[in-house]
Amino acid sequence: MTSPPIQWYPGHIAKAEKALQEQLKRVDVVLEVRDARIPLSTEHPQVKQWIGTKERVLVLNRMDMISMAARQQWTGWFRERGEEPLFTDAQHGKGIEAITRAAQTAGEKMNQRRRDRDMLPRPVRAVVMGFPNVGKSALINRLLNRRVVASSRRAGVTRQLRWVRISDQIELLDAPGVLPSKLTNQLSAIKLAICDDIGEASYDNQRVAAILIDLLRPIQAEMALQTRYNLSLEDLTGEDYLHALAKFRYQDNVERTARQLLNDFRVGQLGTIALEMPPTENDDGREVRGEG
Repeated sequence: MTSPPIQWYPGHIAKAEKALQEQLKRVDVVLEVRDARIPLSTEHPQVKQWIGTKERVLVLNRMDMISMAARQQWTGWFRERGEEPLFTDAQHGKGIEAITRAAQTAGEKMNQRRRDRDMLPRPVRAVVMGFPNVGKSALINRLLNRRVVASSRRAGVTRQLRWVRISDQIELLDAPGVLPSKLTNQLSAIKLAICDDIGEASYDNQRVAAILIDLLRPIQAEMALQTRYNLSLEDLTGEDYLHALAKFRYQDNVERTARQLLNDFRVGQLGTIALEMPPTENDDGREVRGEG
């Protein structure tokens, strides 16, 4: 199954990225939101460069879609690198208090520096940033405890930057999703498509669904297919299974089958499945990415 490489960098993202870099000068703390199912694929390669020495809080959203074991492994891996990941389920309001506390702690440090320079304290300015559709707007609505920004299970809903006040202590900047202008790692791009973290116009549903099936085998998650569709993967390739499933359940409509399978994964009908696990080191000390 061949199709063009996945690339998606619409004009509103390029425009918003430029505006975001301007606003970052006013920001004290960055809440970087990633998808807990693919924490490495949703890491923007330029974020650390953009924020420099500013305080940064790493948020891994959609914790409800991965297992507790995967969460613990990622926590250990990030801690080894000096980071403390905060897991959230913004859709259902879980893990939100820890985010508020982390932002307030960063604000206290900022205001202490202001006091040291004989300046008055002010509310901490935080920005929520990350790839499209990783749950940034849902997180902001939970932090505010009311719906003030549009939130949808669709990439590219937030298109403009806007400041919203959480409390007397915190102001939040809601920013559109940011993406690298070129997706050089196509496996990561496929995972973005699988997880719905990139515009649908950029990929072929059948190709992406077939690769999702292929990714389930090495992580021993192929039983999810048997359970959901009553059709065993056995030794079929992802593409062959997709066609077999179309014939078995969806009147031979492969496109409909691909869309159904992707949607089932995205809403958790296949179970809690992490498509990435912490990298391991090979013999020469270099990290090798863990799939699933």
